[in-house]
Amino acid sequence: MKTLTTLVTTLLLYNWLATATAQSLLPQWTDITRTAGIDFVHNNGAFGEKYLPETMGSGCAFLDYDSDGWQDILLVNGKDWPGKPTGRRQTMGLYRNNRDGTFTDVTEAAGLAVPLYGMGVAVADYDNDADPDIYISCLGKDRLFQNIGNEDEGALTKHAYREVTETAGIHNPGFGTSCAWFDYNRDGYLELYVANYVEWSRETDIFCTLDGTNKSYCTPESYAGQASKLFTNRGNGTFLDVSRIARIEDNTSKSLGVCIFDYNADGWPDIFEANDTQPNKLYQNNGDGTFIESAMLAGIAYNENGIATGAMGIDAADYDRSGRESLVIGNFSNEMLNLYHNEGDFFIDDAPIAHIGNTSLLTLTFACFFFDFDLDGNLDIFTANGHVETDINAIQSEVTYAQPPHLFHHQENGKFTDVLSPASVGRGPGPRHDVGADLRKPVVGRGAAYGDIDNDGDWDLLVTTSNGPAYLFRNDGGNRNAWIKISLIGQTSNRDGIGAQIRVTSTLGTQTHTVKSGSSYCSQSELTAIFGLGEPSQARIDKIEVRWPSGAVNILQNVTPNQHLRIEESAP
Repeated sequence: MKTLTTLVTTLLLYNWLATATAQSLLPQWTDITRTAGIDFVHNNGAFGEKYLPETMGSGCAFLDYDSDGWQDILLVNGKDWPGKPTGRRQTMGLYRNNRDGTFTDVTEAAGLAVPLYGMGVAVADYDNDADPDIYISCLGKDRLFQNIGNEDEGALTKHAYREVTETAGIHNPGFGTSCAWFDYNRDGYLELYVANYVEWSRETDIFCTLDGTNKSYCTPESYAGQASKLFTNRGNGTFLDVSRIARIEDNTSKSLGVCIFDYNADGWPDIFEANDTQPNKLYQNNGDGTFIESAMLAGIAYNENGIATGAMGIDAADYDRSGRESLVIGNFSNEMLNLYHNEGDFFIDDAPIAHIGNTSLLTLTFACFFFDFDLDGNLDIFTANGHVETDINAIQSEVTYAQPPHLFHHQENGKFTDVLSPASVGRGPGPRHDVGADLRKPVVGRGAAYGDIDNDGDWDLLVTTSNGPAYLFRNDGGNRNAWIKISLIGQTSNRDGIGAQIRVTSTLGTQTHTVKSGSSYCSQSELTAIFGLGEPSQARIDKIEVRWPSGAVNILQNVTPNQHLRIEESAP
């Protein structure tokens, strides 16, 4: 009996050490903002009046604006209120990747030094000319910037932008938030969806208070909602507002997040709209230019208590390799994250059993997305958190204004562990997760995106804050595992391959990724796909299959890992 007990104890200790060793190899996140030359500070224009838009923050994007094969950075900005100068920056920031770990601010040279109260950004090649174009949603008039590539036009330099909002037929004067490009009619040209929030102006601003005396920021219940917009691409550089014709116009919505995904796997892209204190919307694509709202039937209009949450950011991915895309939604404090598992015809919130529910209960999440930060083949979840009320801690002692993000590491059993929580790096028995202290810093998080800034095969992070600095975090060690990076070049389909589904079959099984614009909160991640392949000595890619919106299919077999593939669409 003593010998058996010793043997069992030895086996348990061996298993614990093996697990602990594996967890100790998680990538480290290093804050390289300053050394990279990113000096951007968001300006919400606040001067003491506590206007609602000041609480919302702005987004960010990874894009290769000059087509040199390296990801550049775009940071959206607000501006001063008329007559209330702050002395701070009034324009967005475009930072060119110098290919050596540093960036240069090229905003003015690129023609983007335009003062605007910006909120969201969506990047895609809407005119199929091989250069990424930029849409900025704003409080007030939105802006569309066309990439003019290598043209020289007056004072503009090469790789510059020109604003084409009016000539393109774009008109959205509301309170724009998240936005996304997608080809809803599969004609090879990208359409534009813009989420709108509430009816607000300085003239209609309402006095709200938490303590009965001092003004506080109002909640969205104080204002009427705004209908979102859908602009169809005519294929000649102009757009047509088809919001009403397409049946997505609903002025009860108060939308902050938008995600495009094919929830019912019928080949037509659908729209999920995350609404703040109003029911979420799922616009199912009928394939004839119209949509039908199906969120209630699908079980994602309300939470499981039948309550409309304060939904902010949103993303979709096949995180469990079921072949169906599920949803993660960021919500207000005292409302946990939603992890809606796609059961086929409806969704079930798996947040509690996946161990992300209670962990996220006290945080207020804006941006959220799926990505495989350690390239083990399992999609993880990142969230950017921060409250909207500066003195919330005086009212709710367990809730703070600045909050650390969540980084939920996906375990083999479908459970997640927040590797940024104090418990994950504390002392005591059991495996610990140390990903470095830099990412655990509390901030007033808003937008977030992922991109591979150093072309080393793993995802780096970009985070924006409200009225504060942006942060760039380098992933150190994610590429210890094997990977494959895939860029798509559309021919009959849109040039970026947005809407194409990539399936990679390897020693880990089959992983699926749909190329998409938007998601997160007011932000855009790199359009390139990276698949984690796990242990390098065992990594093998049997097949890569790309299904394009046009119906064309590309198949590659016996592909070598640890390389960047550029796949051009074959004939349908």
